[in-house]
Parts: sequence; C-alpha cells; structure tokens
Amino acid sequence: MAAMKPRTGDGPLEVTKEGRGLVMRVPLEGGGRLVVELSADEAKDLGAALAEVTG
Repeated sequence: MAAMKPRTGDGPLEVTKEGRGLVMRVPLEGGGRLVVELSADEAKDLGAALAEVTG
C-alpha cells in the first residue's frame, strides 16, 4: 500500500514541470489544494489573462 501524505493547504502557490506539462498547485481557504495541469501555451494564456486583469 502506498504511503499516505497529509493534505494541507499550507504553503505557497507552486508550479512544477512534470513531463511535458506544468502542474500548478493553488492553496485553498479551509485546506486542500487546487491542482491544475497546463500545457506551456495554456500557461502563457493564463499569465496574459491575469496580467490584463491585474494591470
């Protein structure tokens, strides 16, 4: 049986390269993390959209 890791929302926003994609882990209020896998093009589009909104 695989080792179980505790799930916590503590910690910073993380983005790591895994295989051909990028994995973004966003801590959530109340614990846990939102995990999203993105391609490089999707990450660029997300960055542009966030820059547009935040000015």
